[in-house]
Amino acid sequence: MQFIDLKAQQARIRPELDRRIAAVLDHGQYVLGPEVRELEERLADYVGVKHCIGAASGTDTLLIALMALGIGPGDEVITVPYTWISTAEMIALIGAKPVFVDIDEKSWNMDPSLVEAAITDRTKAIMPVGIYGQTADMTTINAIAAKHDLPVIEDAAQSFGATHHGKKSCALSQIGSTSFFPSKPLGGYGDGGALFTDDDSLAEKLRHIRVHGQAQKHHHPILGINGRLDTIQAAVVLVKLDLFDDEVAKRQEVAATYNARLQDKDLVLPPVAEKNTSVYAQYTILSEDRDALNKSLKDKGIPSVSYYAVPLHLQPVFHDLGHEKGDFPITERIASQGLSLPMNPYLTDTEIDQVCSAF
Repeated sequence: MQFIDLKAQQARIRPELDRRIAAVLDHGQYVLGPEVRELEERLADYVGVKHCIGAASGTDTLLIALMALGIGPGDEVITVPYTWISTAEMIALIGAKPVFVDIDEKSWNMDPSLVEAAITDRTKAIMPVGIYGQTADMTTINAIAAKHDLPVIEDAAQSFGATHHGKKSCALSQIGSTSFFPSKPLGGYGDGGALFTDDDSLAEKLRHIRVHGQAQKHHHPILGINGRLDTIQAAVVLVKLDLFDDEVAKRQEVAATYNARLQDKDLVLPPVAEKNTSVYAQYTILSEDRDALNKSLKDKGIPSVSYYAVPLHLQPVFHDLGHEKGDFPITERIASQGLSLPMNPYLTDTEIDQVCSAF
């Protein structure tokens, strides 16, 4: 059984993939070609914002966003320790300090009740993460940010396509950032990502930064990076975008079946907060005997993954932040108990039954 099945999806879209990729090979504009502009227009329309800016990866999008906001050495950015390292890595790479707050029980995302106490005169942004396919409580986080005149960057690498109070992820703050890594619900066949904003001047800056700070040929008014999106990746994502809503619905159906079949087991099933929908980038359960369960499932041919088993505040690279075990108890508990089960839109009824029966 595949943990994430990209082959079944590819079989469904192969003719259109071949056509789209062949078009790129024919015109030869391999970086920021016409498919990139087409994808940006379609994604902006899908999310419901004015601007989408394609970029080389979901990691680069975070860096570009921080650079566009002028964040640098001596500044602080509030985020969470329960996420992939890119979130805090880019904050540190730009010279700022990641300031962690714990997650909540309702979504396993940033706990808004802890944010205000973490704000100092050095705080320059708040970066919540949409873990496992749903957003944080962006409404409350945005209200706190507005009170303190702080921008919010939504790290939506896993939550693209989800909604919060009926509004799409990536349209919930000054800047939304997502990833097209192949395992994401909307993924390419390599690295890629995108930024979203309604702010015209900010969008212009984001576009300049992704091409070495270039405003026009031979004119570089600001520092930038090589963060451009490859045209072939844009072509692949365009094909997958046609299926995306259908695949999200199928993911939700798989999750509903898991929920019904596993509700009487000694597990915590993935919560979805009120007013949220999830795209179930992963279907993650909690088990007090996680490692033994992982081994037992493996013995029965069921792949499962422990994501973020060592949270960021306990990673050696962030040792200088001075954190120790016990600082973020909810993060640490979920990190020690979390186990993700096979999740993709093409899981068959037989495969779902195989997973559930294994328990």
